[in-house]
Amino acid sequence: MPRLFTALELPDDIAEAVSRYQCGLRGARWIERGDLHITLRFLGDVDDEVAEAFHAGLVEARPRPPLDVTLTGLDAFGGDRPRAIIAGVTAGPDLLDLQEEHERIARAAGAEPERRKFTPHVTLARLAKRDTQAPDVAEYFAERGLFPALRFTATRVALFSARESRGGGPYVVEAAYPLG
Repeated sequence: MPRLFTALELPDDIAEAVSRYQCGLRGARWIERGDLHITLRFLGDVDDEVAEAFHAGLVEARPRPPLDVTLTGLDAFGGDRPRAIIAGVTAGPDLLDLQEEHERIARAAGAEPERRKFTPHVTLARLAKRDTQAPDVAEYFAERGLFPALRFTATRVALFSARESRGGGPYVVEAAYPLG
């Protein structure tokens, strides 16, 4: 069974700028620069029938123009029990509409509905619960300083597969769907 998700890839210059923040936090498992992305819809482990139907739905999706994307700053998921360091992404109407379309296509293909609210982001690191506490994350943010807004134009959506693991790649582009 393939483990699939759709995402916007980061251009090399943006991935390079983001990767400069990937250091200095005990217990962090940093995501490889080439695997940084903005997930639109995670399907997880699906059978070949669902995978094929999802791909077919993405091929048939309505044409869309290229998408302007802005990374806005560093943050963490998990509050008092941090589990990930992220770069936030502006949730503009075009990005939200694209994600909602992927959700509809996934459901039509037979995937389970996504239960979590869509929060666009780039995961920089996954954190080990026993090694990284909230004060460690606060110190990491204080030492990193200002995160400048990073802007790019996404020209395609990629369908990725991932090997079975605890997350973080490596990822393989199985198909790409142009924007524009």
